[in-house]
Amino acid sequence: MTDPNQPPVTPPSANQPPPPAYAPPAAPAYSSSPDAPAYGDAPGAPAPYTSQGYASPAGEDKYNVLAIISLVSAFFVSLAAIICGHIALSQIKKTGERGRGLAIAGLVLGYAGIVIGIIVFIIFILAWVAAINSGSLQTY
Repeated sequence: MTDPNQPPVTPPSANQPPPPAYAPPAAPAYSSSPDAPAYGDAPGAPAPYTSQGYASPAGEDKYNVLAIISLVSAFFVSLAAIICGHIALSQIKKTGERGRGLAIAGLVLGYAGIVIGIIVFIIFILAWVAAINSGSLQTY
């Protein structure tokens, strides 16, 4: 059986001398770039096998989970967003994971939610006190 990736071999003609016992491989007629393998070459080596399985991808492709949680929870529970955002920034600094922007956005939205909540609470208390003082709200 022949390999379809190899050029066809033609038998020598009757008037040619027999080939030498050892012939060095002929240089290719084209120049291959060092970045890309030539057509038909074997692919690159697979990731090494370890006792935990195959090697995991580099840390730069992975987002920090707490950074994502910080951003999502900023729309619901601002305090959780602030806590998760600070922990995520600490982990990102140590591990080099992605998600620093997500953690910062979660922190900003979390702090803004806390400030807006305090302002709304103060306005509510002032409106309640004003209603009591005007006599429109009866107390017993």
